Amino acid sequence: MIAKNLSRSCSVVGAITLSALLLPLSAAHAAATAPRVSASTADAFGRVADAVFTDRTAALLDGAPTARTALKTTTAGIRVSDVLARTENTAVSSLHGTRSRLAALGEAYSAADTRVAVDRTRVTGQRATAWVTETTTLTYRRIRGDEPATTGFRAHHVLTFAAQPDGTWKLTGERSTDKGPRQVNEPVTTTPRRTTMAAVDAPRAATTYPAPANAKTLTGGPYDYAAMATYAETYWKNYNPAYRSFNSVGGDCTNYVSQSLKAGGWAPVTSSDEDYGTWNYGATTQTDTWVGVNELSWFTQTARRSAPLANVYQMDVGDVMQMDFDKDGSKDHSMITSYRSASGVPYVTYHDIDTYRRSVASLIASYPNAAYYAYRT
Repeated sequence: MIAKNLSRSCSVVGAITLSALLLPLSAAHAAATAPRVSASTADAFGRVADAVFTDRTAALLDGAPTARTALKTTTAGIRVSDVLARTENTAVSSLHGTRSRLAALGEAYSAADTRVAVDRTRVTGQRATAWVTETTTLTYRRIRGDEPATTGFRAHHVLTFAAQPDGTWKLTGERSTDKGPRQVNEPVTTTPRRTTMAAVDAPRAATTYPAPANAKTLTGGPYDYAAMATYAETYWKNYNPAYRSFNSVGGDCTNYVSQSLKAGGWAPVTSSDEDYGTWNYGATTQTDTWVGVNELSWFTQTARRSAPLANVYQMDVGDVMQMDFDKDGSKDHSMITSYRSASGVPYVTYHDIDTYRRSVASLIASYPNAAYYAYRT
């Protein structure tokens, strides 16, 4: 596991030389002998992955250092392919755009901490694959004065490496394996996929700040919104073992939101004459409305458990936001508001990718072409 604080110069990582940690192939036998990934090599894979994600995150920081670590000729004893170097240059340029959009929305980050763990590796012929987990925490700069201290996420990536004739490795590819919204340090895709499908039921919410006032009573009503937020922030990365996880079968985001709503007093509905009128979780099964993004929206409309908000900045603690990443009419992701600043910025917490107190401004900056839906619960 690799750690550093990005408020210091990122050149610290570049100063780490790991060639001695790699167990190189003998040049005379490289062609005939399949490469092996030792513990030291796996550690070096983690360090070069850490450098890549550090570079991306550093591009978001106020006064981001200009030093790049991953694209040096050699990082951690591993070279980066020319194709991937161009891809990462484009990614960093895209993230400078994200930083500018965040600044226009009144948000900035002053520091960050990235940790990368190598979960497993596999060698096939002259290729190696490494599955890694990135854990990043960003510190909010105090601009409005009421921001939370930090936001954080845990993301999963697959890196591919090619063995070289001289016995070293070259990083040739990286991709995310998570199903949720891209994290703030992932490059933005600006061209949405277009289809003829129309958006269903709930109206889209505006994303302009500030929003017209829409006060919510947090206590004394039928639901405990503080309990919803407490539950969400307790289990954002350490999942509640009392519930099944759906990460491997479509995503856990709505299952997690349903758990949070139930923790705040939403009662299960086991029978209904309406389509999508039930909502419950059992020992061996659960309703589609419990785990499905669109189905939860349809349930909340049918059961009158929620009311659409005109603007995402009107959300308060316990309110739900959903996103349609490519505006194809089918919602893709569910989140719950676990914090709201006094200046009117909601912060959402969610699974897939497991994320704590991410501002809606950050999501808007990363997905400027998405459709947003906000629900008063």
